[in-house]
Amino acid sequence: MPRNVSKPVQIAAVVIGNALEWYDYIVFGFFTVIISRLFFPTDSQYASLLLTMATFGAGYLMRPIGGIVLGLYADRWGRKPALLLIIVLMTVAISMIGFAPTYAAIGSAAPLIILLARLLQGFAAGGEFGSATSILIESAPPARRGFYGSWQMVGQSLALLGGASVGAILTTTLSADALDDWGWRIPFLLGLVIGPVGLYIRRHLDETEVYLLERESAPAKQGLSAVLATHIREVLVCGGIIACGTTSFYVILLYMPTFARIQLGLPLDQAFIAQSLSLACMTVLIPVSGAWSDRIGCKPIMIGALVLSLVLTYPMFQWVVASPSFTTLVTMQLVLCSLLGVYYGPMSTAVAAQFPVLARSTGLAFGYNFAVMIFGGFAQFFVTWLIETTGSSIAPAFYLMFGAVIGLVATIFLADYAHDARLPAPRAVPGEA
Repeated sequence: MPRNVSKPVQIAAVVIGNALEWYDYIVFGFFTVIISRLFFPTDSQYASLLLTMATFGAGYLMRPIGGIVLGLYADRWGRKPALLLIIVLMTVAISMIGFAPTYAAIGSAAPLIILLARLLQGFAAGGEFGSATSILIESAPPARRGFYGSWQMVGQSLALLGGASVGAILTTTLSADALDDWGWRIPFLLGLVIGPVGLYIRRHLDETEVYLLERESAPAKQGLSAVLATHIREVLVCGGIIACGTTSFYVILLYMPTFARIQLGLPLDQAFIAQSLSLACMTVLIPVSGAWSDRIGCKPIMIGALVLSLVLTYPMFQWVVASPSFTTLVTMQLVLCSLLGVYYGPMSTAVAAQFPVLARSTGLAFGYNFAVMIFGGFAQFFVTWLIETTGSSIAPAFYLMFGAVIGLVATIFLADYAHDARLPAPRAVPGEA
């Protein structure tokens, strides 16, 4: 890393760019109810929601492809060029959504535009986690990798907080008609700052010294099959840990405004306010938990958070469904988001430390994106279907508990050396032509 760029500046550049990236990606989930009416109109509100959520999930079909392509690119040519390419692709996708004519204006072409934009978003976002996390922990002092790596999830939390805050402001200041007519576009158009701002920030990133040294000493290019053959255990552990995190992310965070509006009958503005408060709490806890993992390790913290989640999730959902109110919703959100913040703190560093440098972006991208696609991308679709099929508003709790069990098993098999001053020595990976 060039000597004129300090490590805190390097990390801040990654976090800010990551937050801008994920803001655009997740804001679609916050405005699912409105988008379903404007782009997927049917005679049934349930059918419209399912179509919109399926489109939201369709972006996840592209995430493994984008993750593999961009992960290999980042490991071969550098984290910085990969992150710059990602920011450009995401800007194009968010422009397509922000300016898309509705179904009433152009008919069936409208949902097609949204679908294509979601696919492009999925491809771009597929490479973000692996590349950004790699540069974070590779820039960190040896004894602070947990703290530095935690800022990956801080970036995502800031994106969520920004989206929820914009949603809260819009739903409290605009009428329902204004939201449907033009207000829903504002969060997407605000996200267009991702272009000039994101590109400017990431142009000032530098490759990490450890990556440059490893690439110089082992210049052979590594293919996906070679990485998987050598690191299949690490990929499976990474996938299980991410599966838990992603079920919680998309149910507790993204799905909650829809759940509060449809299942609890609460105003959308109250749902966004509750979301913003809980996200602020989670964002503060993530770096605290990450720093704590540098002292005692990742596994004890992650296992503790998972056990508490298993114990508390069902009673919290049962309580809020039995007594739906702004107070009960805020309380449930604060409890569940606090546990999620504790889990997220060491999570990124824990999974990244499983892989050597020249396989890190690829291994992370593969394990991360397949888990997110399977367990997170269609989480809202499955939860909505479960509620309709079972007739129980508590159905999301079972999906969350299922994810927690997967995460607990994976964490037990985690090799917990991320907090140590030493990372595993890079293992030779056979090159491919």
